[in-house]
Amino acid sequence: MPYTPIVATLGYVLSPDGKQVLMIHRNARPNDLHLGKYNGLGGKMEPDEDILACMRREIREEAGIECDALHLRGTISWPGFGKHGEDWLAFVFVIDAWSGTPLTSNPEGTLEWVDVDRLLELPLWEGDKHFLPLVFDADPRAFHGVMPYKDGRMLSWNVSRV
Repeated sequence: MPYTPIVATLGYVLSPDGKQVLMIHRNARPNDLHLGKYNGLGGKMEPDEDILACMRREIREEAGIECDALHLRGTISWPGFGKHGEDWLAFVFVIDAWSGTPLTSNPEGTLEWVDVDRLLELPLWEGDKHFLPLVFDADPRAFHGVMPYKDGRMLSWNVSRV
């Protein structure tokens, strides 16, 4: 059976000095699968856009800013991650130049600047602690990982770099 995941973006907006990252604290919708957790910004790709257009649109919608420079850091396949066991495939970006004034909140929650070196202290998805160090490390190679989930729990993590 072919793998037909939901294709999405996940972006991490850096502060101008590169020491902080804009995170969403998902605290606005009681029925949110991510309720209480911190996450990067992003979402599902639309049929008429490429993955860069998707990332730019999601950052504009969720943070109210325009991406001036963004870099693909990797991809993650999340089989079984969705609320009803849907598979997800995300393209993970760092946005290190942007224009505008970031929103302080959106319909999903509060936007907060967090020190990059304190990210792993936040309430995150269990699996985020495995890939976030790869997003922010100095290795220029993209990472590509697969992280199966079942019933909201990470089962394993396999990653490679090219």
